Amino acid sequence: MAGTEEQVKPEVVVPDTAPPSSASEFAVENPATGEVIAHCPNLGPEDIKKMAARGREVQPAWEALGFEGRARILKRMQKWVMDHQEEVIAVIRSETGKTYEDALIAEISYGAAAFGFWATNAEKYLADEKVKSSAVLVKGKKLLLRYRPLGLIGVIGPWNYPLTNSFGDCIPALAAGNSVILKPSEITPLTSLKLAEGLKECGIPDGVFQVATGLGATGAALVDEVDMIMFTGSTATGKKVMKTAADTLTPVSLELGGKDPLIVLKDADVDRAANTALYYGMFNGGQTCISVERVYVEEPVYDEFVAKVTEKARALRQGDGPSGSVDVGSMTFPPQVDIVEKHVEDAKAKGARVLVGGERGQHNGGYWYEPTVLVDVDHTMLAMTEETFGPTLPIMKVRDEEEAIKMANDSPYGLGASVFGKDIAHAEAVARRVEAGAVCVNDALINYSALELPMGGAKASGLGSRHGAGGIRKYTQQQAMLVTRFATKKDPHMYPYSAKMTTRLSKFFKFLYGRGKRD
Repeated sequence: MAGTEEQVKPEVVVPDTAPPSSASEFAVENPATGEVIAHCPNLGPEDIKKMAARGREVQPAWEALGFEGRARILKRMQKWVMDHQEEVIAVIRSETGKTYEDALIAEISYGAAAFGFWATNAEKYLADEKVKSSAVLVKGKKLLLRYRPLGLIGVIGPWNYPLTNSFGDCIPALAAGNSVILKPSEITPLTSLKLAEGLKECGIPDGVFQVATGLGATGAALVDEVDMIMFTGSTATGKKVMKTAADTLTPVSLELGGKDPLIVLKDADVDRAANTALYYGMFNGGQTCISVERVYVEEPVYDEFVAKVTEKARALRQGDGPSGSVDVGSMTFPPQVDIVEKHVEDAKAKGARVLVGGERGQHNGGYWYEPTVLVDVDHTMLAMTEETFGPTLPIMKVRDEEEAIKMANDSPYGLGASVFGKDIAHAEAVARRVEAGAVCVNDALINYSALELPMGGAKASGLGSRHGAGGIRKYTQQQAMLVTRFATKKDPHMYPYSAKMTTRLSKFFKFLYGRGKRD
């Protein structure tokens, strides 16, 4: 996987204000080179309390702007992202090691789409809903379901997608009328700071959106101060967040780990399946919650599939070069390289064969692992059972679709999955049996870009969902309203009780509900 020695020199954004006196600092590295590119304040509990107080203070005015007023600012921000596309991509690449194309396709396009989508659809999803009831006692009354912003939302973002999965969760929360404090990963805080700069230019009131940079303790402090927490990250950390939130009964939404399977049926278009498996297994260095992490191929097409994947994987270019010169970038989080290496070595020790890659690779500094294809794998191996989150593609031969479904479901995770087959009805029937929050047929991962479609995990992959109506309603409190418009002084069932009225009511209820046929 030859790379290029040409290095990108991005514009690096640092906080535009001095860190609070109580805060220490932490370093931010370019993972492609290992070079320290910035320092950010490590905010403590008192700093978070002050930010929370400020966010609560300004939230009512932000809510009072209404959907239209908030949408104007979000639409300005959509244009700002496109006008500053190259700057934002440079910052993203500087702290993640992504390729230019990965940043463009998965971060810029998503961010710009999300600003417009929530600006346009927030009111539709959160408008008052008229409710009809069969209950006799509320006949003639107006029943409404409405959605009120919760107030102050805390977002704890991951390091793999600092725009899409960190900042992206803030957009619907803001559109709903909340103020937001974003705690980005300490590995990738600079993108959030850059986007905060953009929101300020686009006219968002001071304090409505704040970025709390810091280490793990900063995120823990945030959970204690907000009205709802959105967390994206590992299942282990998600459990800790949920445990902390339980003390204050703070609502949580969690997107956690994934070990997404891809099933190749014997009638699949093998070229399509191979291209998709490789691309979405290696995209962003495999550091995507819904990456293809394991592949199950029916025996009749196994050899052909492996041959095509191997040929394509050997042609991948890995490095830190400009647009068009590389396919796979570096890894972002240094300890993750160790996990990938551990999974590959464990697989090799248990009988797996490495057809492509299998090493950290030779680069001038930084954190790298070669795009790797593994075969002769099984469920005794970590690479098939634990989240690898790196550029690996383990491929397992199965007898038939029943074994494929069984193996796909043999996991504590259930975030995403894919099924490939030319008989669409049959492939969809197989997809319906896979235990995952989202399943693609003859595709993978791209469902995330459909903002109308909910994205959430089953089993240990999380609680709640992004996108669609649920993706914004989770940032609100449902409020049921009953309005009595035409009222007498007293309803028949009110005090004082009388035997005569009770008898009438009893006969009335029997007339309504007691005429059904018994089995």
